[in-house]
Amino acid sequence: MKRKKYYAVIILLFAAFIFVMNGGDLFKKPLGTQDDFVFYADQVRENIAADEWEQVVSNNDKLNRAWQKIVPRIQFSVEKDEINAINVGLARLKGTIASRDPQASIVELYEIREHWDNLNR
Repeated sequence: MKRKKYYAVIILLFAAFIFVMNGGDLFKKPLGTQDDFVFYADQVRENIAADEWEQVVSNNDKLNRAWQKIVPRIQFSVEKDEINAINVGLARLKGTIASRDPQASIVELYEIREHWDNLNR
């Protein structure tokens, strides 16, 4: 009986590790409104298109906060390079927003979105 419990524990541990390592797509989905990365990225893009820079700054802060909530959930199941690329993209986006450059801001947003879509590949 001890042997069966031992193997059951080992199998459950392996199953848990496999779930965590392959759960990137599941873990990046929003758990609420505060960590909806895609929604805030779309809001920033729409605000840039409408030339509403105060709203752009506000939604960009929400985008960064959402990203900071998502990173701990996905850090074990996605490539570190993709996380770093999104971090760099968000920093560059902040700079383009500070300079109020709509073309560069849109380019950065699309690059961030591409990295977001490639997180679990």
